[in-house]
Parts: sequence; C-alpha cells; structure tokens
Amino acid sequence: MKNFNLFKKVVFVSAISFGVILFASRESAAQSAPKQEKLLNGLKVLLWSDPKADKVTVRLRIHSGAAFDPQGKEGVMQLLADNIFPNEAAREFFVEDLGGSLEIITGYDYIQINASSKAGEEYLSMLETLSTAVANPTIDKETTAKLKTALLARLKTIEADPAYVADRAVGRRLLGSFPYGRPILGTTTSVQSLDFPDLIDAKQRFLAADNATITVSGNFDRAQGYKAIRRYFGSWLKSDKRVPSSFTQPENPPTALMTVASPNKDVAAIRMAMRGVARNSKDLAASMVFSNILETRLKARVPAAHANDVFVKNEAHTQPGTIVIGFAAGKNEVGSGNGKIEANDLISKALADPITDAEFQAARSAVSTEWAKREIAQFWLDLDTYKLASVDADRSMFDNVSFDEVRSYAEKARTSPLVSVLVNTPAN
Repeated sequence: MKNFNLFKKVVFVSAISFGVILFASRESAAQSAPKQEKLLNGLKVLLWSDPKADKVTVRLRIHSGAAFDPQGKEGVMQLLADNIFPNEAAREFFVEDLGGSLEIITGYDYIQINASSKAGEEYLSMLETLSTAVANPTIDKETTAKLKTALLARLKTIEADPAYVADRAVGRRLLGSFPYGRPILGTTTSVQSLDFPDLIDAKQRFLAADNATITVSGNFDRAQGYKAIRRYFGSWLKSDKRVPSSFTQPENPPTALMTVASPNKDVAAIRMAMRGVARNSKDLAASMVFSNILETRLKARVPAAHANDVFVKNEAHTQPGTIVIGFAAGKNEVGSGNGKIEANDLISKALADPITDAEFQAARSAVSTEWAKREIAQFWLDLDTYKLASVDADRSMFDNVSFDEVRSYAEKARTSPLVSVLVNTPAN
C-alpha cells in the first residue's frame, strides 16, 4: 500500500509538471504568434501585446527596395526612403517627445521604418506621425534637392573607402546590370540625374498600403492599437500600377582577376564572389552553414594579424543573392611569398577540403544561435517580403539541415564561377 501511494504521488507530480510544461509551451507559442488583421486598403497588420514591456515598437515594411531602381537612376528608392522623414526635427520628435527612436533601413528587397515610443499614450502619436509620413509624404523640388545634396555628400565619403569600392566592383563583376550588382545608394552620376518626378513615380508604384506590412509590439492595448491603425492608416492608398515580381538572371561572369585603383594608396582590398541562393530557397540553411565553415577556415589560415580582416558574407534576397569573400590589407601585403596573403590559394584550398562533421556541428550551432537572436517580428515581415512557407519553418530551419545537405552545397560552390577583384595602388 505504501508503494502504491508513492506511485500515485509520482504520477500526480508528473502530471502537474507536464501540465506546467504544456501551459508554458502554449503560452510561448501564443506570445510568438501575433494577432493578424488586414485593412480594406490591403495593409497587413500584426499585433503583439506585452504588458511587461516598457515601450511600444512599430515596424513598417514596404516590400520593395533598391532592386526596383531603374537602370541609370540608382538611388531612387534610397531618396524615397530619405523623403519619408526628410529632416532631423522629425527624428528628434521620436526621441525627445515620444521617448523612443527612429531609423529607416533601405535594402534591395524592402524599405523598413523602425520606430519606438514609451509605453502609454505616446504610441498613438507615433502611429499618427508614421501614417502621415508614408501616406502623404511631401515630395517637391526643394526637399528633393536637399536630400540629393545630403546623399551626394554621403557618397563622396564612402566612395573614398577601399572596402566600399571593392564591394561595388565585385558586385558589378559578378552580376553586371542585375539589380543586386548595382549600389543601393546609387552613384554620384545616377543621383545627380534624379529629380522629384522620379520620387513621385516611385511613391505611386511602391509606397502603397497593399505593398506594406505593419507590426506593433510592446505594452499597449491591442484593441485600441488596431482601432488607431484603422483610423490613421485606413486612408493610405493602394498602388494603381503593376509592380514586376522578377528579373532576368545575369549571364555567367568573367572569372579573370579585375584590378581597380584604390582611393587610399595605403590600403588594399580583395573580394571574391559567387552566386548564392534566394531567401526562400530550401538550400538557405545549408548555404549559411557552408559560409560559416568557409569563413572559419580562412580566418584560421591567414596570418594572425589579418584574421579580423577576413569575412564571408552570405546575402540572400528575393532572387538568388551572393556569397562574398573579403580580405583587407596594406598595399604591400597583397602578393606572393614572404608570408603575404595569397587569397587565391587560400580560397581554393578552403573550398576543396572536405567538410568534417566537427566543422558542420560548430558552424550549425553558430549560425543557429545568431538566427535565434532575430526579433520575432522580423520573421513575420520576411514571411511577406520573401513569400516564405511559414514562420515556424523559417525559425527552425537549422534544426533540420543535415551534414549531407551542407556537403552537397559545398560541392556546388566549388564548381560555381568565382569572380575576383583586387583594389590596390599600382607599385611605382
């Protein structure tokens, strides 16, 4: 009887424990899944309410970015993004009056506004301010001229950086006129050619409610928040022009080394690049694990003084993106012999060596950890931008990637065309 009573206690405790775990998992799932709505104008709305938060965060994503810049007019989408809040006074309002922050990000695939305010009625002012900025932006000659001047000054600064010159050169070499080979910020020549009618056209085509998703998370009343979004964003117009969804893929690139003069005579940069995969590709996880393995190998094989100057950047977009391998060095450190960096030999060997299980396990753990740090709202926004299968599958993709998949991807990478660019000052 004593043993039977003990057994009942164990079963009871186990049942309670299981119930707590089940409740916790359900609560976690509920917190990660937003309340979803859609306005009549097509704006998708995602709401997460957290009474414990000390602020409210809004992310508003336009699902079109610099990839849609017309050829020869690169920088249009960047200027359009700059025009949303065209002066510092607007940005200061978010900091000083709302106790929050404001940033605008322009990429190839989207424009995203990230804004925050203190928890309380301030978030309603934030929503109203954001709605006015995107639904009724002021696009005129005077504002456009000021934005162009600021962007040209920015270009003058970054075009003096050998690393930026190398990044742009390898993009052109690999992709030609394909959108991802063109600069997001544009060039001095392309930006000078832009005028406010170009921004108006981009606004009418892309800055539209049915081409956007808004997320609200933090300490706010969900019913009140949705009501405010309907009130402030309900009059935002749909686009009346068809937006193309795909681009003609580039031809195979030339693989001979291209040399570009460095804007800094004391700094050199090396870039090598190959095509990558799309953000919604089934091979994305394998490509990211492969990129991490490649970077780890290269860092371990260069002189210790240069380990921090080596990177492998995997950029996945709506269309297949790029994997860029980069080195930075002084002008006399590029060449052969005497311990100087031999980029070609290093990369050839790093690509040729078979992947070990230890490398796979370490790389998968590293990229999975970084992936898990992303805000949940970013996964949901990516769902719409990249037409992903599901948020759950996207968040857990590294749990399912296998050693054989990474090894197979590495085999494909070894046979992919690899372009090379050297940014250096010619020897006297």
